[in-house]
Amino acid sequence: MPAPAGVLGRLCVFAHGAPCDIAADAAEYRARRRPFGCRPPRGARRARLPPARADSVSDVSGIEKARELFAQVQVAPSILSADFGRLREQVQEVLAAGARIIHVDVMDGHFVPPITVGPNVVAALADTVHDAGGLLETHLMIERPERSAAEFVRAGADSVTIHAEATPHLARAVDLIHEAGAGAGVAINPGTPPGALAEVGGEIELALCMTVNPGWGGQAFIAHSLDKLPRVRAIIGAGAAVEVDGGIDTATAPGCRAAGAGVFVAGSAIFGEPDPAAAYAAIVAALDGAPRL
Repeated sequence: MPAPAGVLGRLCVFAHGAPCDIAADAAEYRARRRPFGCRPPRGARRARLPPARADSVSDVSGIEKARELFAQVQVAPSILSADFGRLREQVQEVLAAGARIIHVDVMDGHFVPPITVGPNVVAALADTVHDAGGLLETHLMIERPERSAAEFVRAGADSVTIHAEATPHLARAVDLIHEAGAGAGVAINPGTPPGALAEVGGEIELALCMTVNPGWGGQAFIAHSLDKLPRVRAIIGAGAAVEVDGGIDTATAPGCRAAGAGVFVAGSAIFGEPDPAAAYAAIVAALDGAPRL
């Protein structure tokens, strides 16, 4: 076997055990690649994605399901605070109490310090949530979420929320989530101005206003978030839901509703209590009759 020329050729032998035609490989790559943001033919993209799912309640896409449920006032239990040894059981308890959105917090150890769960947990809960007529909302607190969002949709997520701070290609990431068949949400951290939502506000199903800094459950509600919620609503318009996440309980949820929120993520206030179903019902009761912007 003739020795391959150049450093790249020698590296190819080291990696693959055989010489490689570097020039031919590079030419093939250039021929196949496309500029970032330019889509392939729509049929070609969809051929790589899983078929649309049908749950036991209705044959609707994740996008339609997200729009339907997000249009209603919802308390969304977050499994971040659940007992993972009894995860399915605890999720069943809150579903039986009336919850229709289960919130799954995904953290990568980079965008936020903790590492939590991946698509396998979403897949493990999908049938339980869908059989109850519910929606799985996956909140990706990860860097470059556009690289992973479709995998969570394939696992069973009906809606995927990504952070405006986590990608330089926010509009493209939202587009990819929709193409995968799920509703798209965009989250902003407490220090991020609502203007970060301006260019995608008309394209998303949900805007998540973090009311704590992301990464850990059980934090205290940031009170000045209430001033931010009307600005978020003004930017995204009436077509998308406003969600709050962090420090949400019976005391803070009504004020958020009055400021314009419609979806309330609660973790430790539900799963940190001895009876998660009763804790869920208490937050729902606190929201009943609360004024809304």
